[in-house]
Amino acid sequence: MLKEITCIICPNGCEIEAEVEDGKVLSIKGNLCKKGGDYLIQELNDPRRTIASSILIEGGELPLASVRLTKPIPKKEIMKAMEEIRKIRKAAPVMAGDVVIKGILGTDSDVVVTKTVGVKTEAGKK
Repeated sequence: MLKEITCIICPNGCEIEAEVEDGKVLSIKGNLCKKGGDYLIQELNDPRRTIASSILIEGGELPLASVRLTKPIPKKEIMKAMEEIRKIRKAAPVMAGDVVIKGILGTDSDVVVTKTVGVKTEAGKK
């Protein structure tokens, strides 16, 4: 069976084709580098993705802070991970780099804040 994917590892965006039989890759063509072939095999056997989202910030100068995963997680776990991220509420301030979930869903990927959000102040007060 012929499988086709577009590689997302580098800006080349190679259109890669693989001949697959009984779960084994027999041939790969179209990749301009080894990374493309590795990506195709990983994508066929264990597709992984990363997430960028946001969490609610209480008492912050902004109502939300952006977050992301530190490593890709299995694609099939994305919706469960989003459910966990949606539960998070933090009091301001939060700093970029703060870990809000360590090892989400038992993986080696953390959820980290990517946008610092300070405490909300009244206008004109110092």
